[in-house]
Amino acid sequence: MIRQLFLFLLAALTLSPAFAQTEPVASNPVDVRVALETDKGRIVIAVHTDKAPITAGNFLKYVDQKRLDGTAFYRGVGAADYGFVQGGAQNDPKRILAPIKHEPTTQTGLTHDDGALSMARYAPGSATGDFFVVLGKMPAMDAHPEAAGDNVGFAVFAHVVEGLDVVKAILIAPKSPTKGEGVMKGQMLEAPVRIVTARRIP
Repeated sequence: MIRQLFLFLLAALTLSPAFAQTEPVASNPVDVRVALETDKGRIVIAVHTDKAPITAGNFLKYVDQKRLDGTAFYRGVGAADYGFVQGGAQNDPKRILAPIKHEPTTQTGLTHDDGALSMARYAPGSATGDFFVVLGKMPAMDAHPEAAGDNVGFAVFAHVVEGLDVVKAILIAPKSPTKGEGVMKGQMLEAPVRIVTARRIP
């Protein structure tokens, strides 16, 4: 299952055309803004509590309970303006909460476009405290009910509204030639980028 998940992520990179974002994603007034202060700078995200209430609510629990403080972005797949970076709790039993119900993009209306945040998972309904940020458009990560097998994709719940340059810097950071297993080998950052704090912005 783990191997299938990461092969799916890699397929999303190879099958989806890249489109650079020309302007920041507009956020809804009901969105909750969260600032991720990292070693490489600040990333501000708009969390879509109205469109993805379960997934957004889960992420905000991690923020409000300070479970993301001291975690890191630890994986980068792709290059320059196209790929994704992954971060979060890394299944640390002291940090993770119970898994949440999967909210597919067919239900939320959100997509894996430039700057989207989505939950990392194994089987549908297994997401906890790890997430990834997309650079470029990756429609292969969206739900595809017409496809065979695991076709519900990943759950988008937020978008970056400031700090895409920081995400890009993380993506192109040096990778370790030895860290990681299977298809993840060569994708793990040599020096993970620490998430110092994650806080709501009033």
